[in-house]
Amino acid sequence: QVQLVESGGGLVQAGGSLRLSCAASGSASSLNAMGWYRQAPGKQREWVATIDNIGNTNYVDSVKGRFTISRDNAKNTVYLQMNSLKPEDTAVYYCQAVKYGLERTDYWGQGTQVTVSS
Repeated sequence: QVQLVESGGGLVQAGGSLRLSCAASGSASSLNAMGWYRQAPGKQREWVATIDNIGNTNYVDSVKGRFTISRDNAKNTVYLQMNSLKPEDTAVYYCQAVKYGLERTDYWGQGTQVTVSS
């Protein structure tokens, strides 16, 4: 099993920055990819960014150029650096990890609140 714990959420003004962290524990050394999702009130959970185990990244269009996902494999930690934050970025941000074996397994953290005021 893999456990994920997010941190770094908070309240910031529009244009500000925030860095989220997600630390993985348990059987984390075999994780193939990690990423971030977010969910705003009344909306479905939305994929934000992904990084695989060799550093390839991908982002939803709305955050390209503003957010950067990175990974420290030695620490089993993934980060999301969020710059130029907008009110529409307000959501609960969830860490995700994926493990491939005989079948795909997805793991989720509890979420951390990000609120961007105008």
